[in-house]
Amino acid sequence: MTALMAEFDLPEAMRLRPSRRPVIGNAEFRSAMAAMASTVSVVTARRGEERIGRTVTAVLSLAANPPAVLVSIDMLSRLADLIAKTGGFSLSMLAEDQAATADAFAGKLEPHERFDTAHWGEWPSGHPMLLGAVTALDCEVIGAIETGSHVLFAGAIVEAETTTGRSPLLWQRHQYHGLTPLD
Repeated sequence: MTALMAEFDLPEAMRLRPSRRPVIGNAEFRSAMAAMASTVSVVTARRGEERIGRTVTAVLSLAANPPAVLVSIDMLSRLADLIAKTGGFSLSMLAEDQAATADAFAGKLEPHERFDTAHWGEWPSGHPMLLGAVTALDCEVIGAIETGSHVLFAGAIVEAETTTGRSPLLWQRHQYHGLTPLD
């Protein structure tokens, strides 16, 4: 068991083994990963009247069959707790003009103010749906992996809305970027 323990049960979690070789330090890891350009997304969940969300860049298209994504969420966060308890989450891939929403859900606003930065609807599941996102997904948790400090939630995509003609907001080297087409 790891030193950080969640206060909820993970659905059919697979624990990772420790590395046999020494791993790089936190600063070196952050520096290396800063070079990676990633689409900025917001992961949200709802339980009753409580809505919570967080800006993330650790998102992976997992599979086409079944259609699924993988998101990395801090194990000790309220968001991870809600995702585990509800068995689902929503994912919004932000558009270039949604940097204020990214900042809000990255912690620059208090949790109760974050949903005021954009227009939100609701999926049939009850999870929040960001209107105007490049792509918005509603997902059902189909698996999870504990990594020590984070949980990788695999979500089967049960609903999807894509807004064509919008470009994604990207994060690279600690700042936002737009997508510039190559000539």
